[in-house]
Amino acid sequence: MIESVQFKNFKALRDATLPLGRFTLVVGPNGSGKSTALQALQAAGNPRSLVHHGIATAGLDLTSTTVEVIINWGEPFAGARTIATWKSRESGSNSSEWLRRDKDTAPLYQALSAICIYSLDPQVIAAPTRLQPNMTLASNGTLLAGVLDRLRDQEPERFEALNEELGRWLPEFDRILFETPSDGHRAISLRTREGHHKIPASALSQGTLLALALLTLAYLPDPPAIICIEEPDRGIHPRLLRNVQDALYRLSYPESAGEKREPVQVIATTHSPYLLDLYRDHPEDIVIASKNEQGVRFERLSDMPHIDEILQDSRLGDVWYAGILGGVPSHP
Repeated sequence: MIESVQFKNFKALRDATLPLGRFTLVVGPNGSGKSTALQALQAAGNPRSLVHHGIATAGLDLTSTTVEVIINWGEPFAGARTIATWKSRESGSNSSEWLRRDKDTAPLYQALSAICIYSLDPQVIAAPTRLQPNMTLASNGTLLAGVLDRLRDQEPERFEALNEELGRWLPEFDRILFETPSDGHRAISLRTREGHHKIPASALSQGTLLALALLTLAYLPDPPAIICIEEPDRGIHPRLLRNVQDALYRLSYPESAGEKREPVQVIATTHSPYLLDLYRDHPEDIVIASKNEQGVRFERLSDMPHIDEILQDSRLGDVWYAGILGGVPSHP
């Protein structure tokens, strides 16, 4: 598991450290480095995917500025570090360096290289999928029909559990159905509980499609070791956010759901005070992202002075929205 990520001269993250746990929800205004941090983390596993002049902090001398992303690992690799470096073309090239080689670091490289940043798109979620072996859910939700088809065939008990959970999230539906719209393609529909009518994915609401994709992600038998999710609350009714929280925790704490797979480290971002409210009793899971003239700063909620006194009987979302915790848009 990653314990923290240090950023040096990476876009808005000139000098910032992001603390992480098994599950971390990063909250903050637009431009506070939330998405940038996820991009940097993903790039650390493949430094050649980015070029120096495209990511160096604006206003710095590009010829002498080095960009770094330093990943500090926890157990079972406590003390291990991954350092990804970008230099100008004149002074060097992109590289990734592993420190502490007394253990096999291959799992760390595999975890970094497999990081997926999910920013789900209802339109592509609804699209039919061309079948292929070992399909995985793409970052925008593409291939959902194929992933569910594979789950039904290879993990029928898990697929049935997903259908049951779907009925709790969206009581008007009771089952995922499949169709073959053309050769080698799969499409999905949801069956209504009353009347057993088939509603094709193209006719489902955006919120229903986003909820289905998140639920599928939570029930995968072999999810990536590290998953980043941009605004998992987007398009979801506030009454469903408790279900979203349960799905995210299912990934990070599989033992609580009777799962026997390895935990997934989940990093999610949000602007929603409603989602934030659900973590009031888990301040260690919340990181506040703030931006001022000095740059971006990340701070774990549980590390803030007097946080218990600040919250008292208040709703966490209200306290954050009021600006008391930082991490809100500044006014001129």
